[in-house]
Amino acid sequence: MLVRMTTDADEAPKRARRRAPAGAAVLREDVTEAIRAAVFEELATVGYARMSIEGIARRAGVGKTAVYRRWRSKLHLVLDVVSAMAVLGLPAPDTGSLEGDLRLLYEVTSRALRHPVASQIIPDLQAEAARNPEIAEALQKAVRDGQDGVASGIVAAAVRRGDIRPDADPALALDLISGPLYWRSLVIRAPQLPKDYLPNLARATAGALAAL
Repeated sequence: MLVRMTTDADEAPKRARRRAPAGAAVLREDVTEAIRAAVFEELATVGYARMSIEGIARRAGVGKTAVYRRWRSKLHLVLDVVSAMAVLGLPAPDTGSLEGDLRLLYEVTSRALRHPVASQIIPDLQAEAARNPEIAEALQKAVRDGQDGVASGIVAAAVRRGDIRPDADPALALDLISGPLYWRSLVIRAPQLPKDYLPNLARATAGALAAL
């Protein structure tokens, strides 16, 4: 599952009841999470255009009212779920070398992009993003910002070690790190990476960064 819960499932409803003003409806966290999981499954199965609140509710095992109590439309539901991907984050590599950090980042990212759900959802949402600025903004935050945050940390660590010049163009560095794997995985959509592709990519990218 791509969304990481930020509160304990057993304690969240209790805290919600304590915070809720008199007469306010209490939204059960387990129902909310079931709906979010259903959104990912529906996106992967039928795509955004054919996805419906009815289908989401049926897959989550709840009524449509439970969905509408939390989100007022399909668009707002998808924006919320996609934005929540940003909290997942990627591990910050700390191998002691630029090439090692890059290889670890590529291995984790590659596994995530090859996940059956992600491989179906991301291209579909990218197509919708071309028509819908709100989806474009949410997708950028969820996919690119999370990746760039980790890549920026790799660059900063490499600068401290002297592997990259302090005046290297940071935007170009991030493009060099993130671009090739996303191109192959999401644009070309290669079903399987060639043998030794990731270590070779890490080595080539480290050399390119050192040359900036």
